[in-house]
Amino acid sequence: MSIEAVTALSSALNLAQASGASVAGVAMPTNPSATPGVFDSLVRGLQDINAQMTGNQQAVESLAVGQGDDLHRVVMNLESTKLTFDLALQVRNKVLDAYQELMRMQI
Repeated sequence: MSIEAVTALSSALNLAQASGASVAGVAMPTNPSATPGVFDSLVRGLQDINAQMTGNQQAVESLAVGQGDDLHRVVMNLESTKLTFDLALQVRNKVLDAYQELMRMQI
């Protein structure tokens, strides 16, 4: 594809986005930043893990003062949160390794 064709296609897409029209039958979002991305998903996942940890802390505290009697459920929730946190940590390590590998590449 030539440079002129890419430029024309790009300007047509920008014009369609500005007018809110559809291109090839696909509706273009009027605000591209409103669509959820990978970063938003990661932040939401970390917030979920944080909420689980906070809930587990409250459950352990209530169990310690004698208000709760379901030790089995508290321990299961603690282990589930630990596994979720370990998975998030491994994903973080893999992403960091991939980033470092990209930074080592020669251009």
